[in-house]
Amino acid sequence: MEFTASQIAALINGTIEGNRDDKINDVSKIEEGKPGTLTFLANPKYTQFIYETKASIVIVNESFKPEKDIAATLIRVKDAYTAFATLLDYYNKIKLDKKGISEKAHISAGCLLGNEIYIGEFAFLGEGVNIGDHSKIYPQVYLGDHVMLGKNTTIYPGVKIYSDVVIGNNCIIHAGVIIGSDGFGFAPQAENNYSKVAQIGNVVIEDDVEIGSNTTIDRATLGSTIIKKGAKIDNLIQIAHNVEIGENTVIAAQTGISGSTRIGKNCMIGGQVGIIGHLTIADEVKIAAQSGVGKNIINKGEIVQGSPAFDISSYRKSYIHFKNLHEIKTKLDNLEKEINKPK
Repeated sequence: MEFTASQIAALINGTIEGNRDDKINDVSKIEEGKPGTLTFLANPKYTQFIYETKASIVIVNESFKPEKDIAATLIRVKDAYTAFATLLDYYNKIKLDKKGISEKAHISAGCLLGNEIYIGEFAFLGEGVNIGDHSKIYPQVYLGDHVMLGKNTTIYPGVKIYSDVVIGNNCIIHAGVIIGSDGFGFAPQAENNYSKVAQIGNVVIEDDVEIGSNTTIDRATLGSTIIKKGAKIDNLIQIAHNVEIGENTVIAAQTGISGSTRIGKNCMIGGQVGIIGHLTIADEVKIAAQSGVGKNIINKGEIVQGSPAFDISSYRKSYIHFKNLHEIKTKLDNLEKEINKPK
């Protein structure tokens, strides 16, 4: 694919300085720019490279003031980083634009298929599956009975979605994700063994959610496990039965959330965080990486760290003492010896 500077400027509402007919067919880092590529400058740390880059077109902020000549054509925008991200998204949509249903896909009775969809080789659609317009089902995806997908949702290869799961519009589910497997429900018995509790609920994923590779989301025991609109879930995350993730909350890799915990909207959860079950996490809470959350966080916007997690300001003060424990103990031992000396 090839684009001119004028076409790019029109897409991002930019102003051109240089040759409107300069053409690009690829993107590059500014420090690795090659002829025929597009790049951007947003971080002042990389300003030096704009004077030596071989890239044909560079997107810059409106406020950028060059200190010497620049060979590349510039496109000025309000926010260079956002503009470049917009172009990458546009390019990706063109590159991944697939349509049609493979003859090697299995489509069971009663499925409702929208317009201009894609279903790849060896995908399996159970009975009564409903797929919205412009959605894409990549090869080797399994959709159980009565799964519902909204419009413009993409399910990448190898995803397994159990029966009765509901997924909204504009969602992205990456390879290897499993949605709707049984929650971890077992009732202890008198003989020190366990009886399985049937998990008869489902999973509901609202619009604009993205779920990273190899994440697992368990179905509810009763009712629904819910991922609300705009949430972003990283790779390798475990979300247990009846959990609720609030709108626009982001969760980094290797986090585990136990059953029936409710997390508010606009939260930020770092990698390798562990959260026990039946908790409530307030809106806009930030949980630092590797924290262990064992009690409710009720204050909106609170920042916590540690295991067990507590207020980050207190954690930082305490950490000064944590790292000096050996010295503190040595001093105490010496004081004890001094006190116990025979008089």
